[in-house]
Amino acid sequence: MSHLIFGLPGLYVVVRTLWPLPWPLVLKAAVAVLLLAASQFHLWNRLSSGSVFAPEFPHAMVLLFNWAFGTVLLLAVIQLALDVAALVLRLLLGDGRAVSTGWRYAAATAAMLLSWLAVHQAARVPTLKDVEIPLRNLPAAFDGYTVLQLTDLHISPLFPASWAQEVVARSNGLDVDLVVITGDLIDGSVSARHRDVEPLGRLHARDGVWVVSGNHEYFFGYEAWMRRYAELGMKAL
Repeated sequence: MSHLIFGLPGLYVVVRTLWPLPWPLVLKAAVAVLLLAASQFHLWNRLSSGSVFAPEFPHAMVLLFNWAFGTVLLLAVIQLALDVAALVLRLLLGDGRAVSTGWRYAAATAAMLLSWLAVHQAARVPTLKDVEIPLRNLPAAFDGYTVLQLTDLHISPLFPASWAQEVVARSNGLDVDLVVITGDLIDGSVSARHRDVEPLGRLHARDGVWVVSGNHEYFFGYEAWMRRYAELGMKAL
């Protein structure tokens, strides 16, 4: 059912953005197939791994799929806004002009650029957010105590071993007292992600690395993943 829902924006883009363009029929048909295929990103994920959360494709292909899927969704929203604006103008002003070809090209360009920016931001190694928390009556021994929280890493073909290695390198460079990892470390089975999570075994802090599970650990085998985390030197809560 979810695949059909995500297919609706693709159909809307094909009908309202693509088909009115003055392109040859063959070209429009080919682009329509690509748009509809991109709108079914979650279906391809499920077919590749059995789960919509684990796209077992090469990293570059996952990035491309995310960009194309985001473009379709954003373009559907922009096109809907244009259509609503055109309808309002027609009702209020009697303006019968339809959305022009130029506006359709502008909408497609904006959707592609915004989707690229979103994927770029999502796939980069996260920056540090430094938060100082004042606590009344804190024992002097804990004054200046530093805790690094890593959460929702979702290590997968989108965030592979090289990404995890960079996260670990930056984390270790902070020289914190404690590392806490608060769930959803992975997307995929232990066998599929065995190499990708290997860098996490090099995380270190004076008081250790502690981990709790998230819902995604349960999607992909809770007990197997908690054993794997223990093998990597993480202490489970």
